[in-house]
Amino acid sequence: MSFDSLLIDTCTIRRYTEGAADAYGKPAQTWYDHITDEPCRLAAIANREVVVGAEVVIADYDLFIGDVDVTEQDRIVVEEVTYAILSVMLRKSFTSHHKELLMRIVR
Repeated sequence: MSFDSLLIDTCTIRRYTEGAADAYGKPAQTWYDHITDEPCRLAAIANREVVVGAEVVIADYDLFIGDVDVTEQDRIVVEEVTYAILSVMLRKSFTSHHKELLMRIVR
């Protein structure tokens, strides 16, 4: 069984950009679709602690994805639910390489 056959979901990677200035001259916060329809696999996990800067944050979801351009500053959308990325870890094996993302729902 190949890694690709395990990716049963599809996701969209959204990236932050500063949009046009508002009436006060401040740029509007905008998220655009960086990568769409990317095969992935979302799994719930039991409260895994992740160090983000000087904070310890609880991750509720694991996402496995191919070796694509994704960072902790991006967001992931799976089935219309938006997730904040807490950690991106590169995983390698002899036959393939992929990334594991620890995430939580954006509220």
